[in-house]
Amino acid sequence: MSAPAAPGGRQAILRAARRAFALHPYAEVTLRGVAAEADVSASLIVKLFGSKEQLFDAVTDFSAAADDLFAAPLDGLGRHLVLSLVGVRRQYSTDPLLRVVFALGKDDERTVLRDRFRAQVTDRLAAMLTGPEPVLRAELVVGQLLGLGATSSIHRIGGRSEQADPERIADLYGPCLQLLIDG
Repeated sequence: MSAPAAPGGRQAILRAARRAFALHPYAEVTLRGVAAEADVSASLIVKLFGSKEQLFDAVTDFSAAADDLFAAPLDGLGRHLVLSLVGVRRQYSTDPLLRVVFALGKDDERTVLRDRFRAQVTDRLAAMLTGPEPVLRAELVVGQLLGLGATSSIHRIGGRSEQADPERIADLYGPCLQLLIDG
């Protein structure tokens, strides 16, 4: 994962935009509103992203997260997925995948988010898998990763999963993912 910008920069804008697009229809989201939430100027958003449409594209892009998550050989991918997810959560206080959960509504922008997630994460993983039912197995792996992210979010303050060593989490959770990966 790329390092976040200085406080009040790119990452703050992306967090505020993710929240805004998750809670409000696209037409109701404004650059000024996102800027206020991120504690930056609207002109900084224009400088960094160009337009509301380009900001939305950045929010709905999972390709960089998928690059990092899938950067391991298949025979060790389960463990790598867990370590990558936990590492990003701890380093950047964000989850690379969990924002797709907010795309469960019917609005057009939520459909775009779901479609991009499917293409950039689930379908990409399915294409990597060998053996029977690669799409089903990829969907189940992704579901397990979303579950890990959700559990970590729910228990982020005082929870054992947030206090545990990432290697220990990978020891416990990785084999479950690896079974699905191996088929």
